[in-house]
Amino acid sequence: MAGTGLVSFHGSAVPPDNFLEDVVAGLSLPQKQLPPKYFYDARGSELFEAICSLPEYYPTRAEISLTRQHIAEIARFAGAGCELIEYGSGASTKSQILIDALAPVAYVPVDISESALRAAAAQLAARFPWLNVRAVVGDFGRPMAIPAFGGPGRKVVYFPGSTIGNLTREEALAFLRMTRGQVGPGGAMLVGVDLKKDPNLLHAAYNDAQGVTARFNLNLLHRVNAELGGDFVVAKFAHYAFYNAPMGRIEMHLASLERQMVNVGRHRFSFAPGESIHTENSCKYSIEEFQALAALGGFCGEKVWQDAEGLFSLHGLVAA
Repeated sequence: MAGTGLVSFHGSAVPPDNFLEDVVAGLSLPQKQLPPKYFYDARGSELFEAICSLPEYYPTRAEISLTRQHIAEIARFAGAGCELIEYGSGASTKSQILIDALAPVAYVPVDISESALRAAAAQLAARFPWLNVRAVVGDFGRPMAIPAFGGPGRKVVYFPGSTIGNLTREEALAFLRMTRGQVGPGGAMLVGVDLKKDPNLLHAAYNDAQGVTARFNLNLLHRVNAELGGDFVVAKFAHYAFYNAPMGRIEMHLASLERQMVNVGRHRFSFAPGESIHTENSCKYSIEEFQALAALGGFCGEKVWQDAEGLFSLHGLVAA
């Protein structure tokens, strides 16, 4: 897909029929679940951007604050003339701070939502007309081809927002190993990691007073209805998020408010009152826990930056 100026688009790595397969497989499990990557249709991406500006949702503010505070050191770590690759780029808000300081030879945003990617690429082209943007529409959870530039700088993967917390430990380890292969010898990674903290603060961040997170979660059912012929009565489900302390993670669920049957295409699923669909995890780490995980994934933890309140961390990892 051709872009304009210094912006180009590269095709999806997501087979178009995976959504139905994943929904049917997930709803057939004893603990029903849906993959969180399907949150991000156009409406879901809009709602997530709204979540990031909520007063209760500290991660975005904390990460932007620490990035601005330590930007000179972060830029030195990444290195001049690097190729900056961002997985799950969304609106590319935080990456603009990095691009300003780094002036990378190229920026490769990767996102599952083509609409969000196109909107972000247009903004980047307007703000940085010199920047070579090669956007990739795809699922960063799968191996994919990243456009190569062959410049002298190293590849640096930027993975902000504690998106790595949405992965189980096994998934995170596989992702780190995949990324290690992607950046190659001497490559690096900048990864945002939400830290363990007061459970009350965590609870408020995923149960905001305006109900934006609830609408974001419930939008997944609207998407199933619209794209897969589902007949979810969305009003019969409720957003339910809590901190699972033994697992060190926030869990988001959609809880059935009554006994009901739901059809998705030719597939039929029963729900008992209170039965839930597990839609997302958001794992929280200590600094030591995450660095140990990164080491198993093939990276050395070279740098760690935190915001003033110690809520959030950014790790500078180098391929071991």
